[in-house]
Amino acid sequence: MTMAGRRSLLYAVFLLLFVTFVSAEVFLEERFDDSWESRWVQSDWKKDESLAGDWVHTAGKWNGDPNDKGIQTHTDYRFFAISAAYPEFSNKDKTLVLQFSVKHEQKLDCGGGYVKLLSGEIDQKNFSGETPYSIMFGPDICGYSTKKVHAILSYKGKNHPIKKDVPCETDQLTHVYTFILRPDATYSILVDNKDKQSGSLYKDWDLLPPKTIKDPDAKKPEDWDDKEYIPDPEDKKPEGYDDIPKEITDPDATKPEDWNDEEDGEWTAPTIANPEYKGPWKPKKIKNPNYKGKWKAPLIDNPDFKDDPELYVFPNLKYLGIELWQVKSGTLFDNILISDDPEYAKKLAEETWAKHKDAEKEAFDEAEKKKEEEEKEKESDDDEEDTDKEEKSDDEDAEELGDERKEDKKEHEFDNEHKEEDKKEHDEL
Repeated sequence: MTMAGRRSLLYAVFLLLFVTFVSAEVFLEERFDDSWESRWVQSDWKKDESLAGDWVHTAGKWNGDPNDKGIQTHTDYRFFAISAAYPEFSNKDKTLVLQFSVKHEQKLDCGGGYVKLLSGEIDQKNFSGETPYSIMFGPDICGYSTKKVHAILSYKGKNHPIKKDVPCETDQLTHVYTFILRPDATYSILVDNKDKQSGSLYKDWDLLPPKTIKDPDAKKPEDWDDKEYIPDPEDKKPEGYDDIPKEITDPDATKPEDWNDEEDGEWTAPTIANPEYKGPWKPKKIKNPNYKGKWKAPLIDNPDFKDDPELYVFPNLKYLGIELWQVKSGTLFDNILISDDPEYAKKLAEETWAKHKDAEKEAFDEAEKKKEEEEKEKESDDDEEDTDKEEKSDDEDAEELGDERKEDKKEHEFDNEHKEEDKKEHDEL
């Protein structure tokens, strides 16, 4: 390829990328710079009970770039509620993309790391767990049983969780969660730019009644044979089968030597289970040649089903909120995006999370190594302290034992003196 041809190709690629990103509509893109507080409103929810947690602007204890900051939950056993507004929009005829990064530095035992998209007008100062939302999306961890990505959609005033299982990340590093909702009512869930789940709103949420139902009036035909196996009509019971006893006399039993027939009665050998006895005879089973399978009622159109071509639409999205309860604080949110372009979201994740993830992992490993060394040093100090205490205790025990021996010696000498006096008196007598 000539130099001019290469330049033309590079120009075409650049132009394609430029058109892609220029055409992307971004409704919210939050990088949490130093002016972040001017855009976010912290709720007063739970403040009167002294249970409202605070948010700290930080890059975290370990990171790939100390200047790439987010907001982190602060103080254990607290409720957290904060929200930001953006220009109201509808995702009708558009792809909706919700993406953010989250890091659980505290090695989360029980708590969420999800966000909510809210519609209409809300009082941000009173935003709480009771505030209605349109979409809730993100990881949730609690004990050993709950380690999943929530994808809850509100439809006609009711919240519907996704029926598929979507596992979340559980380590102490940053991860990116992406939810894509398309006009054809299909969706995708990505973790760290990798597709973890996809499908249709119709199948993976119970938003609408099923299109078809079992016919309530259908009945199984009388001649329907649903027995998969039947007794073999050719199988015959062996002669003498019924004469085989359940128990037989134990052939190894012997009469005890001390058995007295006059006093104990006539000795009878005990019985044992007969190994030849196989129970009541039953003919063997064979495949039923007339088997039609398990009968199922036929499906019919559900009279209660009414399709909604705007099932995917949220007409007045206006706020993004984070509302959590955490036993251990330390969850850090960053790089929040609401857009209509999955490629733009992918590019953002590459420029932020992917760019810094290796350096963050190195910083985390170094922090863990330092923590382990400090714990070993503390254990060593504790062992030395315990040794000193034991030695001191041994010295005290030895001193106490010496005193006891001195007392014993005195008592022994006193006893000897009295014995000599008693002997003298006895001799005189």
